Amino acid sequence: MPYDYLKGWEINPKAPASSLEAKIAYVDNGTAQVDPARYYDDDTKNLEWNRLWTRSWLIACVESDIPEDGDYSVFKLLNEQILIVRQSDHSVRAFYNVCPHRGNRLIENDRGFVGQFSCPFHSWKFDLDGSLQNITDEETFRPEVVSHRPGLMEVRVETYCGLVFINLDPNPPPLTDRIGLPQGYLEAYELDKMRVVRHTVSEWNANWKTAIDAFYETYHLHAVHPETQGVMVDIGVQFDLYPHGASRMIVPIGKKSPRIEDQESVDEGLRYMLSSEGIDPEGYGGDAHAVRPSIAASKRQRAKTVGLNYDHFTDGQLTDSWATGIFPNVQIGCHPEGAFLMRFMPHPTEPERFFYDTMTLFRPADDPSHQAPDWMGIPAETDLSGNTRPDTEYTATGEAANLGLVLDQDAHLLPIVQQGIKSRGFNGPLWGEQEQRLRHFHVELDRYLSGEK
Repeated sequence: MPYDYLKGWEINPKAPASSLEAKIAYVDNGTAQVDPARYYDDDTKNLEWNRLWTRSWLIACVESDIPEDGDYSVFKLLNEQILIVRQSDHSVRAFYNVCPHRGNRLIENDRGFVGQFSCPFHSWKFDLDGSLQNITDEETFRPEVVSHRPGLMEVRVETYCGLVFINLDPNPPPLTDRIGLPQGYLEAYELDKMRVVRHTVSEWNANWKTAIDAFYETYHLHAVHPETQGVMVDIGVQFDLYPHGASRMIVPIGKKSPRIEDQESVDEGLRYMLSSEGIDPEGYGGDAHAVRPSIAASKRQRAKTVGLNYDHFTDGQLTDSWATGIFPNVQIGCHPEGAFLMRFMPHPTEPERFFYDTMTLFRPADDPSHQAPDWMGIPAETDLSGNTRPDTEYTATGEAANLGLVLDQDAHLLPIVQQGIKSRGFNGPLWGEQEQRLRHFHVELDRYLSGEK
């Protein structure tokens, strides 16, 4: 049957229109071919700084990283650093990580706790609210220099669903006007109750948009990640495009790819998925088609035994990955038991390098028997209680990041793609409808770069 791009694929055709699982109407972003120079030239990199990164709402950290008054987290964006600080009234404020005296960085750690900020250069002190508290040897300054009581320069900050967003624009539109996702979408997953159990930052030889393009589609899975075909649908994925560049794809898990001829037998991959979700493969009597609903039923029941409630989730949410894009540089793989928060961060000087910054979040329960399923790829020795925030693992270009087979395959592929993009034989991407999220992203990007937004 020919593919009807206006209709698209639906994961649950019976989902009511009011359900977050329901497919939304097709968004036509045209068929234009973009100039491949946007992936490598300095002019685009500079334009992105002036019109995108300094005007967009960006996820700076998760609220669970700053739980107590005085806790801080540092967000690095190109050559800027932003301090996210929990205040004494439990609100959150953000400041440039720079002393107004001589420009020294106030904080060098990724995160921590302070009673007040003290500049390591000359010991100027600032309160958590950024106000200046003390100038060392102030009597040696002429009053005209410091009479305005120079405090830390503040940055706009808003919190949403356990996430902390910053915007370098002094007068940006409200975050809720630009998030793009339907109300209740992220709220359902209760990210605010999840905790970071692993945080990795690795440097890849590709443009940050080259990475976005790869992670925003499943079209490449059969070629680059063939081992996923036994447990994950790659063709037949539901795509939904939301306002302001937001998007999602619903990727069924616990179900074979339609590309596989044998759709009946429960092979090694599906046996692994059953075992990972607490179902004994030896005692399982169903065929491959029954694996996905069996996993959903098991998850729902097991959640109750450890004090969690999954009643508000659809069966599809219990099994599938709702890979959710938040413009400009985030994808969150949403699952009831945890989430993968991926940020594609530009390199400060090289347009053909980026940082793959990913936090693995897990929803702890009071019952210690509640463990992460194997497919989350969390190292066995990891503390899942939520009481310990692990240090960020940094990996330089060329070093093994220990991200797992699939991500290692991506890390190998993207530099090759980046090289090909620069070829005289390449005139720009030819996006199909399995890549509609890519076109949606680039159309929104162009609104910023052109000055429309």
